[in-house]
Amino acid sequence: MRISVRAALTAALLASAALPASADPVFNRIASFPVASNLPTDKEKLTPTSAEIITASEDGNTLIYSDSPLGGIGFVDITDAKAPKAAGALMMDGEPTSVTVAGSKVLVAVNTSESFVKPSGKFVVVDIASKSIEASCDLGGQPDSVAISGDKSFAAIAIENERDEDLNDGEIPQMPAGDLAIITLKDGVADCGSIKHVDVTGLADVAGDDPEPEFVSINSLGEIALTLQENNHIVIIDGKTGEVKTHFSAGTVDLDGVDTKSDGALKFTGKLEAVAREPDALKWLDDDRFVIANEGDYKGGSRGFTIFDKTGKVLYESGPSLELAIAQIGHFPDKRAKSKGVEPEGLEAATFGDQKYFFVMAERSSIVAVYKDTGAEPELVQLLPSGISPESAIAIPARNLLATSNEADLGEDGGARSHVMLYELAEGEAAYPTLQSAMVDGAPIGWGALSGLVGDAEKNGTLYAVNDSFYGAQPTIFTIDATQKPAMITSALPVTRGGAAAQKLDIEGIALDGKGGFWLASEGDPAKLTGHGIYNVDAKGAIKSEIGFPVELLAGQTRFGLEGITSVGTGDDMTLWMAVQREWKDDGKGMVKLVSYNPKSKEWGAVHYPLEKTEAGWVGLSEITARGDYVYIVERDNQIGDNAKLKKLYRVAIADLKPGKIGEELPTVTKEEVHDFLPDLKAATNGYAVDKLEGFAFDAAGTAYAVTDNDGVDDSSGETLFWQVDLNITN
Repeated sequence: MRISVRAALTAALLASAALPASADPVFNRIASFPVASNLPTDKEKLTPTSAEIITASEDGNTLIYSDSPLGGIGFVDITDAKAPKAAGALMMDGEPTSVTVAGSKVLVAVNTSESFVKPSGKFVVVDIASKSIEASCDLGGQPDSVAISGDKSFAAIAIENERDEDLNDGEIPQMPAGDLAIITLKDGVADCGSIKHVDVTGLADVAGDDPEPEFVSINSLGEIALTLQENNHIVIIDGKTGEVKTHFSAGTVDLDGVDTKSDGALKFTGKLEAVAREPDALKWLDDDRFVIANEGDYKGGSRGFTIFDKTGKVLYESGPSLELAIAQIGHFPDKRAKSKGVEPEGLEAATFGDQKYFFVMAERSSIVAVYKDTGAEPELVQLLPSGISPESAIAIPARNLLATSNEADLGEDGGARSHVMLYELAEGEAAYPTLQSAMVDGAPIGWGALSGLVGDAEKNGTLYAVNDSFYGAQPTIFTIDATQKPAMITSALPVTRGGAAAQKLDIEGIALDGKGGFWLASEGDPAKLTGHGIYNVDAKGAIKSEIGFPVELLAGQTRFGLEGITSVGTGDDMTLWMAVQREWKDDGKGMVKLVSYNPKSKEWGAVHYPLEKTEAGWVGLSEITARGDYVYIVERDNQIGDNAKLKKLYRVAIADLKPGKIGEELPTVTKEEVHDFLPDLKAATNGYAVDKLEGFAFDAAGTAYAVTDNDGVDDSSGETLFWQVDLNITN
């Protein structure tokens, strides 16, 4: 199947048009629950955790998720959905892979394998109220997904017997083969003697003797749909008899207009041919249709989703449309461009009121896509921000809730922890995205990792932003129209040197040069032989001059260099002021430099700026901008979530900026606190506070704006927050 550029981008345009608020009710995140809050008391604070597969009690007041790294399942009390509470964890003596609820019980699939060639597992029945194990059945293999029938008479478990990805480059076959297990249930309790194994060997064209069952879903007729991910195959089974009713290949897709290179540039011009879908999750939409998430595995991944009927007929193919819509909001993961892109992995489907929805979890972009199921071509209505790597979701229509589980835990590296996130369907406006890009020549303007901001001198609501070294092959100046909601990136100006994209730049700051061009501040890194410096570019983005630091300043250099640039004065009297992020070797503890440079006289100077102190991590500067009689400076820690303590705006009187000679003792300026950004960051979308607040500027009318850096969706949730800052100041 070939997906044309026109069809895919039409869908993306429809998505873009749908993102602003409408009269329909919308999903908004109302709470975020850090899974580490559920750690047992005998575990260290930074013990790795993960919320992978999630389900809910039948009354909708308790969430239960599998936590493979911990070796247990976690409970979250959501009686008050806006204030979820830790309800403890139950250890499983193995690796839980999936959970589902039947009445008052939670059914848990647990991997107990000794090795890849000696797989084993068990099916555990847990009483939700007492959080105690009541029964356990030997599954005879390594389980993955589990589902129960609508009448709760049986459960189906995908016995994967997963392959060793380090053996033979992950190629299959790798024995033993997987199968499907069916277990009879009564009041949520499994009859271990009833286990029936359904042989699914010999069906797939790809390694048919080694089926790798991945995901199960059951319709109201008791029919089980089973994905064989690595085999690129789908099997329909009668849940009562265990008979294979039909089976078919998941097929391939040709994609046009996608980014296929992990090269530090976002270019949606590539093609991929005959890409195997290799589906992960599957959900029935009704008794005849189901949707698959085409994550891919070792050969495939068509970056979208497909709707089939149960005869194997393709009813709808998303192609690259979801990925392009995700790119519009800055969540495209360039480091995965040459592999599987946004990686749709998890699915949920439910009816809220009289509207059918399905939800696609894009693992590598950390986005939940909300689609209306129309019975024909689905309608993308929202893209919801998630924690890092959303794995699954559970809808609770009776409470108008959706909960997602996010598996990545980066706490050991100072990053975000694994989270469970809650969304509510209600009247109002969509809180996310806060910034998106326009379509140009049929493709989205690719963007991310925004690191500096400046307002236009004349146009109210117009600002310019730059990206940092994450996109080292594509340094860019973006024009933002903040009068739209969400704010819109309307154009992208490449920074060039000699007619080609400028290389080895880490642009962290931008200022107007008063001549239609810009001054750019680039952060160097001695270890990478990239120099600290400033650049003057013209209105077309071409570098006119490159100004490196003087040797006196470089004497104390580290990799934490310039994080902002602004100009004070005009003409020959103009002085550039730059903020150095952290202490250099020649600075006193808790002191950083504000560096000055006069383009006319070519004189350098500096003052010292005193940093605040925090208990964890480091503190540094991330922006500087002049307005009226002051320069405004963003000072922040490098902490995230509940650990974030310092994200503030200070100002220094320009009259006090009297630079001393570099290499000699520098004068220290006095600062005044202006604004605390932490409440803004926490309230913006009811997520966790992101760490990298890196852009702040005033527009021509004096309205203040701020933007966060999403690290190019690399070990990040990808969320970019762009907002108007309510300042109560006088100049």
